[in-house]
Amino acid sequence: MFPLGSVLFPHSPLVLRIFEPRYLTMVGRLLDEDDPSFGVVLIERGLESGGGDERASLGTMARIVKVEAGSADLFVVAVGGERIAVDRWRDDDPHPIADVSPLPPLVWDEALSSLRREAERVVRRVATLASVLDEARWDPDTEVSDDPVEAAWQLAAIAPLGDYDRFRLLGAANLQELLTTLTELCLEEEPVLVARAADTVDPEDDDA
Repeated sequence: MFPLGSVLFPHSPLVLRIFEPRYLTMVGRLLDEDDPSFGVVLIERGLESGGGDERASLGTMARIVKVEAGSADLFVVAVGGERIAVDRWRDDDPHPIADVSPLPPLVWDEALSSLRREAERVVRRVATLASVLDEARWDPDTEVSDDPVEAAWQLAAIAPLGDYDRFRLLGAANLQELLTTLTELCLEEEPVLVARAADTVDPEDDDA
């Protein structure tokens, strides 16, 4: 397991620079497996480094697709897979270990097509606002999958939301809830970003 200060969504990329000895050990162990994967959960309180953090009970499996070695660290590229619930944390060995259960994947329904299009329109518009403020997580024009379920999760990743809101999205019970909540959260964030963008305008520009 790898507790992080951010939420990983299914079908979204994760890039890590790993330098702590315990996580270097973890990656070394994983690379001996045919399909190396690890669980990612959000740190709800405290710091991961040194332990003592409080971890969320919901997370995402991350499948390693690339590892590059540095002089004293590793760069790992992974992709989010299935969502998981943490049943029990075990003692570190030396990295965090937990018993987990997979959560049911979200299922697509053609009746959600208009909602999915609206969610993408809103997400990209608000992400463009965030990019003006240099606060975008991803390029607002980032392409998403042709698969509607994968695309919904990738739009959640693109959305310029805080990790509390992102954790809410991760726990969506169905695809309609995910798309509806994603749209609502972005619409709530939009006026905040508009106001902050207006504050950055030079008053002299208004007088010109």
